[in-house]
Amino acid sequence: MVEGTREWLEGVHNGSVTAAERVEGLLETIKVSELNAYITVDERGARAAAVAIDKTIAAGRDPGPMAGLGISLKDNIAVRGLQMTCASRMLADYVAPYDATVTKHIRDAGAIILGKANMDEFACGSSGETSAFGPTLNPRDPKRVPGGSSSGSCASVGGGLADLSVGTDTGGSIRCPAAFCGAVGIKPTYGLVSRYGMSDMAMSLEGPGPVASDVFGAALLLSVLSGADPADCVTSEPGTDYTTAATGDADGLRVGLVKEFIDGVDAPIARAIKKAGRRLEKAGAELVELTIPSVRYAVPMYYVVMFSEFSSAMAKFDGFRYGHRGDADLDGLEVSVSRTRSQAFGREVKRRVLLGTYVTMREHRDAWYTRALRARSVLRQEFLDRLEKADVLLGATMPCLPWKLGELVDDPVSMYLMDVMTVSANLAGVCAGTVPVGEHKGLPTAVQLHGRPFDEGTLVRAMSAVEGGR
Repeated sequence: MVEGTREWLEGVHNGSVTAAERVEGLLETIKVSELNAYITVDERGARAAAVAIDKTIAAGRDPGPMAGLGISLKDNIAVRGLQMTCASRMLADYVAPYDATVTKHIRDAGAIILGKANMDEFACGSSGETSAFGPTLNPRDPKRVPGGSSSGSCASVGGGLADLSVGTDTGGSIRCPAAFCGAVGIKPTYGLVSRYGMSDMAMSLEGPGPVASDVFGAALLLSVLSGADPADCVTSEPGTDYTTAATGDADGLRVGLVKEFIDGVDAPIARAIKKAGRRLEKAGAELVELTIPSVRYAVPMYYVVMFSEFSSAMAKFDGFRYGHRGDADLDGLEVSVSRTRSQAFGREVKRRVLLGTYVTMREHRDAWYTRALRARSVLRQEFLDRLEKADVLLGATMPCLPWKLGELVDDPVSMYLMDVMTVSANLAGVCAGTVPVGEHKGLPTAVQLHGRPFDEGTLVRAMSAVEGGR
């Protein structure tokens, strides 16, 4: 049986399996799945793309580095001709008129777009439960959350409904669900991957990134996604082949065990961190103990910054330019916009818009938003200092195993606190990734590694060393 990203690619190229056969198998699996991992499935487009790839291979031409692999895209990324709902009633009927830059890269690489993955509404959530189209279920235990906000991306990979997926990560939105679904996920350095064609949540924090069943697959997809884009002014780095770093060798690497990413985690996660440390040492790495004091303030500084930027990003959804339009046109502009948002936004989206508006009001801005930005600068500098003492930093992705559906959905503060291990990477602007280590009572356990800005090669190398012990 063909297993793993590398093996599937080889199978398509050597003719042991055709792209059409691979895609048909994935589409059949999607049809019978009850995970609710997809909002839109493009059966016709996927089949047509698979046939074209098989013809390209038969003609002896290069079909691209991801030829024949089936991929899902989070539904806040534009795919021309497909719905782009952001899992919200606000955009339930919106069809993207163009491809995002990452979508173009995926098509050029020969991957086959299966459809648009479910997510927390406008990326607001850490559990996958806030979608207007219903919650995504965890492929390891449907009674538990898959994590969020890239819930469908990670459930589609973890549940065998896609070979790869593209999610977005604002404060852990790739890494959290990847950890909970037993997948590999990478949050690239801010500016490595273009954000053009992505519906933004918090523009200074987020970006697209890869989800895969193994480190090689994540590295392959990251290689395709990365690179400068004239349409996104924050991108500057050239594309890189990160697959060459997925060697399983960690010889000479210094790995920092960060106190703040280890203390207080549940016992299964603590055991996973120790196991990952042993694998890294066996692969040739040296472990050193480090501390990053500002991490203890990361959650409040993250949510103040994110609320502020999110509130601004949502201003365009007024019901007049596109999307849902309320039924109060005759009552004046202000009432019409208010009705539109009341009807179309979910509870968590409304909460974040209101809080963001509050903390950026003139009378509150210095006490909240300005102070959070100053604290963010301190945190970033502490990360950069520690990454001079170590090549990568090791700790937990999530402090616990996936909780039960409905357990925290009415307790937003507890939900926000679950992001304690992931938000720092976005605030500091460094790269980070999560990789499965084992499982506890059938649920996956995972660890997180942080790397220097634009040093995804070293991050992939360390992740592959952790994975190599599986």
